[in-house]
Amino acid sequence: MDPTTTRRRLTVALAPLALLVAVTASVLAPDASPARAAGTGPCDIYAAGGTPCVAAHSTTRALYGAYAGPLYQLRRASDNTTRDVAPLAAGDVANAATQDAFCANTSCLISVIYDQSGRGNHLTQAPPGGFSGPAAGGYDNLADATLAPVTLNGRKAYGVFVAPGTGYRDNTTNGIAKGDQPEGMYAIFDGTHYNGGCCFDYGNAETNSRDNGNGTMEAIYFGNIKVWGYGTGNGPWIMADLENGLFSGVNPGYNANDPSVSHRFLTAIVKGEPNHWAIRGGNAQSGGLSTYYNGPRPNAPGYNPMKKEGAIILGIGGDNSHGSAGTFYEGVMTSGYPTDATENAVQANITAAGYAAATGGSRQNVEIVGGQSGRCVDVPNGSTANGTQVQLWDCWGGTMQRWTYTAARQLQVYGNKCLDAEASGTTAGTRAIIWDCNGQANQQWNLNGNGTISSAQSGLCLDATSQGTANGTKVALWTCNGGANQQWNLRN
Repeated sequence: MDPTTTRRRLTVALAPLALLVAVTASVLAPDASPARAAGTGPCDIYAAGGTPCVAAHSTTRALYGAYAGPLYQLRRASDNTTRDVAPLAAGDVANAATQDAFCANTSCLISVIYDQSGRGNHLTQAPPGGFSGPAAGGYDNLADATLAPVTLNGRKAYGVFVAPGTGYRDNTTNGIAKGDQPEGMYAIFDGTHYNGGCCFDYGNAETNSRDNGNGTMEAIYFGNIKVWGYGTGNGPWIMADLENGLFSGVNPGYNANDPSVSHRFLTAIVKGEPNHWAIRGGNAQSGGLSTYYNGPRPNAPGYNPMKKEGAIILGIGGDNSHGSAGTFYEGVMTSGYPTDATENAVQANITAAGYAAATGGSRQNVEIVGGQSGRCVDVPNGSTANGTQVQLWDCWGGTMQRWTYTAARQLQVYGNKCLDAEASGTTAGTRAIIWDCNGQANQQWNLNGNGTISSAQSGLCLDATSQGTANGTKVALWTCNGGANQQWNLRN
């Protein structure tokens, strides 16, 4: 189905500053209802501030109070048919029941992420460019629709889980900033799902999927690569991908004011105008925004003036480099340089949306999928021998990849074997093995709201050793650190 056939054109009138004040008050009021009841979304707030959205993407909710059109399209593996997922009502959370019913007993991919702005800037499967993707014809992979479940004020939705090789793009856009024109953008990411690959981006990129030189991009980057720029600590960092450089400040390389940030739900902001740009960020579940950089364009040739081309990317670099990992929930791009006050009001709207990790649902016969690798916890070769160490392997639905979480907090495979901390080990590096279920504490596990699985006996987390993502990577216990190799999704 041509995604333009489902395009919903909205007329978003620019409102006076007084409306921004009223909108801000409504989302900050002590007794404010959830965002859906307030009748405003992030793009209403941007419009009130004089910097309207020209692209608005989300698989979790409507980003305008009046938007009731499609959020994203699913493609089902069993018969290759498609289905749109819309909000429950105008301005509301996605109707996850549509996805659950359509994808029951099969798998689904997210084939389109619709633009809610009315400009038709939909994101679809990224084509080959400077790098070819792993899918047919050199295209990038599409995201598995089930790997990023969340709740918004207690109601289920799904994000976009980007494993290495996954990517979305629109090279023929309408209204996106070009050249040195001002723009802003924000995205909500999973701050615990990242890697050091290039490049997990959302924002403005080249229209031919190739590296066209310094200053031809302006996108939000999130991850812990240190090749071009970085901040304090070990990462991950919010930076700007401006092509041929990830910048954390005015100079290439290190910026002491750009901190490592790993909120489970992260608000990331980049905005730019002639010889001026900024990075901001915050916890998408509570609190305000911090400014990590605010100043002139990078002190390197080619970035002043900028040469932005106006394509939109998600999960990849401008040249289709696709070694990155991350999870995206929502994001927008604006016409004009938003004020901090406008962004602060948007942040209040985001925190009111009530993002939380999904903890409910069936735990029977599920796959345990690595947040960093996209691969399943697997018993090698279908072995049933006590002491077999589990590993990561491509998910394919075999019985050696199907686990049941019991009321006794056991993770059972084959119906009679349990995931076990070898020899009741309580030190980092203890192997995760299978063993006859015996009810002991070293076979009891906690499924935590932040996506980790921890041993009830030791408190150590289930860990893909050495942050490995390849088939055969061994799974062990390690000190919990919030890394992407300790994030797991239970998938039916």
